[in-house]
Formats: sequence, C-alpha cells, structure tokens
Amino acid sequence: MIDITLPDGSTRQYEKGITAHQIALSISEGLARNVLAAEVNGEIWDSSRAIEANSTVKLLTWNDTAGKATFWH
Repeated sequence: MIDITLPDGSTRQYEKGITAHQIALSISEGLARNVLAAEVNGEIWDSSRAIEANSTVKLLTWNDTAGKATFWH
C-alpha cells in the first residue's frame, strides 16, 4: 500500500500502481470524467501513469492552467 496525500491535506491508502484516474474515480465519477492529468510530487503526469510510491497528488481538470496545458500539448 502507498499513501496518497491530496491538496486538502487528507491522506488515502491505495495499492501500489494506482493511477490518478483511478484515484479520481474513488472520489467521484464526475471528477474522474473531468481529470485531464495530475500533478504528482510537483511534476505533471498523464492520468494513466502508475504511481508506485507515497506521493502528493493534485488532480488537474480544465479549471486548472496546467490541466489545459496538458490537453493542448
């Protein structure tokens, strides 16, 4: 299991190899539909990339500048 810390300071435990999309889905289906990418430990990642270690994760949507940048990239 790995610890994922979210922007609100909460920590959730997930199996090693979880993706940002799967994290979003565990929070809400609506959020999962809107996630474009994730910021993992300060780096922008594709939402389908596996997270293998304890991390700080921010899910990026169209409302985030970085989310838009990944969409247009």
